[in-house]
Amino acid sequence: MFTVQDIDEMVSRLIKNGAALVGGMVQYEDMYRLCFIHGAEGILIGLAEGLGKK
Repeated sequence: MFTVQDIDEMVSRLIKNGAALVGGMVQYEDMYRLCFIHGAEGILIGLAEGLGKK
């Protein structure tokens, strides 16, 4: 799992480079937005964006 500043922008960039969103984006309480990405090389990674104070 990797923490990112802007999950929407990161997912967009990754999809343009051959990755695929797995199962969609979810929100955990008021704390995080989370997703899994299946990379072009077959690697599955998790992304998280904190929703609290930035």
